[in-house]
Amino acid sequence: MKRLLLGALFGLLIAYPSLLALLLAVAAVLLSKPVVVAFGLGLAVRVHLPRLRRWTR
Repeated sequence: MKRLLLGALFGLLIAYPSLLALLLAVAAVLLSKPVVVAFGLGLAVRVHLPRLRRWTR
């Protein structure tokens, strides 16, 4: 599924080269906001963290 979406993105970038500039501008705006970067990193790390079991019952 990821490869299909990536292929569709590359296809759009080939068909419309101006989309690359728009995509880079959106990425620059999002990366300039620390809250968005921290949230994204938290989502990425959450997948790799082990689940904690409840220690009280």
